[in-house]
Amino acid sequence: MVLACLPPVARAQDIEAGKTVFKKCAACHSADTDANKVGPTLKGVVGRTPGTVPGYSYSKAMKDAGAAGLVWDEPNLMAYLANPKAKVPANRMGFPGLKNPEDLKNVIAYLRSVSG
Repeated sequence: MVLACLPPVARAQDIEAGKTVFKKCAACHSADTDANKVGPTLKGVVGRTPGTVPGYSYSKAMKDAGAAGLVWDEPNLMAYLANPKAKVPANRMGFPGLKNPEDLKNVIAYLRSVSG
């Protein structure tokens, strides 16, 4: 029943596997609450403009990327999560990126499921 409510992309991927992959991110980000940690909350990230979570102090690079029109849609999240410094140079995220394409798809499906 829940899967029927999700967009086709989320249904095609494994949300539970994505939740497991997200554990690599959970030290710095929350996804199921609005609480910021070392990094901003990722609850609602799909479709959001970078640099816009209230109460989080973003790098100039991330705020500039959002001001330039970047939106966290699936293609942009894929590119960013694969190589954060290539997608938004000079951002503060120290994570080197996810290299496994299935992990990328699954974690985005998970993020989409909590972005509702």
